Amino acid sequence: MKKLSLFFLLLSSVIFAQNKVEVNLSSPNSTIYTHLYFLQPDSYEPEKAAAPIYGFEGEEAVDIAIKLKKILDGKGLKVDFSKVPTDKNYSDTTGYKIGHRYVLFPYQIPQIYVEKIGESWYYSKETANQVNKLYRSIYPWYSEKLQQVIPSFGHYKLFKIELWQYLGLLLLITICVFLFFVLRKIIYYILRKLQFRILKKSNENINLALKKLTRPIVLLILIWFIKKIVPSFLLDLDINTILFLALNIMTTVFWIYVFLKLVKVFMSIYADFAESTHNKLDDQLVPILQNFLTGVVIFLGILKLLTLFGVEPTAVIAGASIGGIAVALASQDTVKNLIGTVMIFVDKPFHIGDWIEAGEVVGTVETVGFRSTTVRAADTSVYQIPNSTLSEMVVNNKGLRAFRRYTTNLGLRYDTPPELVEAFVKGVRKIIELHPDTREDAFNVEFTGFGDSALLILLNVYFTALDWNVEQAAKHSLHISILKFAKELGVDFAFPSTTVMIEQFPEKKGLAINYDVENKRIQQIIDNIKNGQ
Repeated sequence: MKKLSLFFLLLSSVIFAQNKVEVNLSSPNSTIYTHLYFLQPDSYEPEKAAAPIYGFEGEEAVDIAIKLKKILDGKGLKVDFSKVPTDKNYSDTTGYKIGHRYVLFPYQIPQIYVEKIGESWYYSKETANQVNKLYRSIYPWYSEKLQQVIPSFGHYKLFKIELWQYLGLLLLITICVFLFFVLRKIIYYILRKLQFRILKKSNENINLALKKLTRPIVLLILIWFIKKIVPSFLLDLDINTILFLALNIMTTVFWIYVFLKLVKVFMSIYADFAESTHNKLDDQLVPILQNFLTGVVIFLGILKLLTLFGVEPTAVIAGASIGGIAVALASQDTVKNLIGTVMIFVDKPFHIGDWIEAGEVVGTVETVGFRSTTVRAADTSVYQIPNSTLSEMVVNNKGLRAFRRYTTNLGLRYDTPPELVEAFVKGVRKIIELHPDTREDAFNVEFTGFGDSALLILLNVYFTALDWNVEQAAKHSLHISILKFAKELGVDFAFPSTTVMIEQFPEKKGLAINYDVENKRIQQIIDNIKNGQ
């Protein structure tokens, strides 16, 4: 029996010895664990917890160690020891802190880190010197006095939360509700003043966007206020962790909303500017740019949300880059079209509404999208041209012409006398000079040669109207004027024909036209053109 009792005594001693935690500063993991373990209620030994504090001893080191833990608790930062390195020679390769250093929470409190000194790991001297400043920023001056005035029954716990903490949270919520209604009016007034001072104008769309922007800004201010006050309530670490995680998620979501509204305000201003310009391509850029900026805001917001759950942003960006390369390789045409879209907006070879010729496609540009450009032909059919193809094509932009050129040949009969040919040329010139839709300083009307069936008169004019429909109407009026003049002058237009010469009989009359070439008559007809008759 004595031997059995001795066996159990030795066994319990061995188990206790195995579970016993000693001060260990051999790695970042063991140093941080030593500090936090010996400040837990079940293993509270502050002297051992102060061992990782470098450059301080005694009560001063203990005070720093306790405040350091309170700082982490007040921020709701729980150390995940599965991610803390156990390597004795660990070296930070992220570029934030170069050398044998490990930063516990680089995105929340970068001032707190451990570093290797000699063969052991300690909290750095910089960390120790920053503790009091960090502590005061998290726990205001009234925090300790508040603990002293709370009666004993106020410390009664319900679900790990003391009664005075419930009352404090309820009071904080009441204050925030009151501040919400007050700040909403103040922030909206400030935004209106800033907007008007910067832009010198306002409209209903901008005012509505500013009104929607006011609420999330007020909520962000209130969340900042709550995060400053909550540590004073000395809540449990687990509660603080959940509470701060929820507040950080809300902050990120509200910031996403704020930037989305800012994008909308910016694009509303840009849309007004685009409407004031003659370049219609700017109008098409508005929805494309808005979609792009919206995508950037959402991507960065999601990236921030992932970091709140412990995902390294560098890993997300690296994954996104690798995924982007894979997608680019799998969809090269899409990437080419996107680059083509950028080139179209940079070079601006045409505008919305321009009449263009691109290869076999002839028509009016209707839209320019991310992937393709829509061109409507004269027969109202629609062509979708990939932007990558369009950016490499020779584009003849008829819409950028200063004038519309019109060239044709007028054919007179071969038996027209030279006097009437000369009179016809002079008369057509006068018609062009007096026509309201043609350039009077640049045109050509010349007898250019002998065709197969007619004497060729070159007609080369420039219409001032760029619209296709107006141009056709101008052609119509010009043609009618020429026809009337030719009829009055007594000349005929030729058409393809074959002349057969036969012997003339005395009793047969020829088919030749009797032309009137009297100079006075001809001059009177030309003068009638000048007088608008």
